[in-house]
Amino acid sequence: MNIPYSKSVTPLRTRMIADMSARTLGPASQKSHLRACKRFAAWLRRSPDTATPDDVKHFQLHLMDTGASICTRNQTMTGVKFLFRVTLRRLDLVAEIFSLKEPVKVPLVLSKKEIKRILAMAPSLKARVMLSLAYGCGMRAGEVVRLKVGDIDSAQQIIRIVQAKGRKDRNVMLPLDILGLLREWWAQRPRGQDKDVPVPERILFPGYRNKHLSTRQISRLFKQTALEAGITKPVTLHTLRHSFATHLLERGVDIRVIQALLGHTKLTTTARYASVATGMIAAVESPLDDLNGVKRKKGKRDAL
Repeated sequence: MNIPYSKSVTPLRTRMIADMSARTLGPASQKSHLRACKRFAAWLRRSPDTATPDDVKHFQLHLMDTGASICTRNQTMTGVKFLFRVTLRRLDLVAEIFSLKEPVKVPLVLSKKEIKRILAMAPSLKARVMLSLAYGCGMRAGEVVRLKVGDIDSAQQIIRIVQAKGRKDRNVMLPLDILGLLREWWAQRPRGQDKDVPVPERILFPGYRNKHLSTRQISRLFKQTALEAGITKPVTLHTLRHSFATHLLERGVDIRVIQALLGHTKLTTTARYASVATGMIAAVESPLDDLNGVKRKKGKRDAL
């Protein structure tokens, strides 16, 4: 009997893919859902369409017992839930699925001096341009590598980010420094993939086989550059995006503008950066100062 965790494409898998495509789920979401169902089927040792409510309960316990993180556990059950709710229409099984609340973590943010060191240590012009885009425009890794020539609007001084996370378009600023770097990179950029491709459709950071550079490559490049810059914190490329938002907030940019630049649907997602905007926090006067009649001095503070 064919089962979904085998290498063959089963009718159940085909139905699920059709259901996900009909609901316009992105490639990453489809891959995640299929991986979750494959894991459930491998644990169950039979087809998921034969699962019982007890099976669903025990699988969730199994995920916790194996040390899966709350994020991984919830992501897995989201995929399994799609299979039960949409493809199999087994609402009795859906009722057994619950999500665990993830701990709220403060985003890791780099100082401006640390980011300046990272950009200075970039091993190539291409690396410096990509890292500058990630920090200077608050772009995700996938948004940087997918950039095309037509996305750069130097006349309006904006960059158009097309169909980003959540299938949303948005505009971000185009700093003059980055525009200069992009023009310098355009003069050096490899032309191997440009044949028969209109200029606006040409990829700014080409990879292999007529595709753009992968997000894994730019992420690995950032980590290597951060180490060269002496950054020992557990940073990722997304740390540059966190730093972009936090530094804008500290400069007094309206949080709703920052929300639009980041492409956040909910303002509460953007508001979390207020908890790490150390400049804003340090500038708040404590009511204790009022009681003691202390006037806070601006500028450098003495060490304890």
